[in-house]
Amino acid sequence: MNRAIRSPKFLAGFTLVELLVVVSIMGLMASILVPALRRAQSEANTVVCLSNLRQLGAAAELYTAQSQGYFPPAYYNPINDFWYLKYTRLPNGQRQMSPGILWLGWKRSQLSDLLVLQCPSLARQFGSQTLYCGYNYNTSYIGHGSLEANPAPANTSAIAAPGRCALFGDGGYYGGIDFFMRAPDWLTPLPPDADSVSPTMRAAGTQAFRHDGKTNVVYCDGHAATIGHRYTATAPTQAYVGAGTGFLSPNNAAYQTSP
Repeated sequence: MNRAIRSPKFLAGFTLVELLVVVSIMGLMASILVPALRRAQSEANTVVCLSNLRQLGAAAELYTAQSQGYFPPAYYNPINDFWYLKYTRLPNGQRQMSPGILWLGWKRSQLSDLLVLQCPSLARQFGSQTLYCGYNYNTSYIGHGSLEANPAPANTSAIAAPGRCALFGDGGYYGGIDFFMRAPDWLTPLPPDADSVSPTMRAAGTQAFRHDGKTNVVYCDGHAATIGHRYTATAPTQAYVGAGTGFLSPNNAAYQTSP
């Protein structure tokens, strides 16, 4: 006995054309909602990132209050002690990580407490051996370091315009992330508070414009902002600056401690 093939109940009463219309409407709604959701997520990431940077600024303020106004050095030596993390060599050859110079005097003793170092817009998650930090620190004029032309960190009294001098920001360059923010120009004659690094190192100290083509920065007065203007020129020699990265100003104006 032949049995008629029946449509499922939820299809009963609908023609093929009507079903196609419904599918088309659903597709249209998805095409509208998905970008909106992505924008909302991006905006949320920007807000979290700005909050992280403000906390880094607060940690630096606490450090200066306990260090006669001096900012933390960007690094003590090239392989072990950095502003964000400290690496200790263990007897088995492994490196143990602990909170870095910035956190001296701050109540952050565990690596799990340092989620503030991770920008939420980064693809890789906190905990990677190569990426505990998504931010960089003004090394050209503020932090300096043991191998810089001037190894001593800057003092708060030397900053003429704290609201215009970048302190921390979204770090990123063509090779990944570098934790040392660099100004675009090597000035001649060299000021006593500026660096003298190579063009390659200068380009590694760029900012990542990963928030819808913008980058986040916290300044020496503690306020954080989202910056949209990206500059790629370096002087006196032009260095290669990767796509989506760049400097905060066409010269050293956004980095320098004094005019």
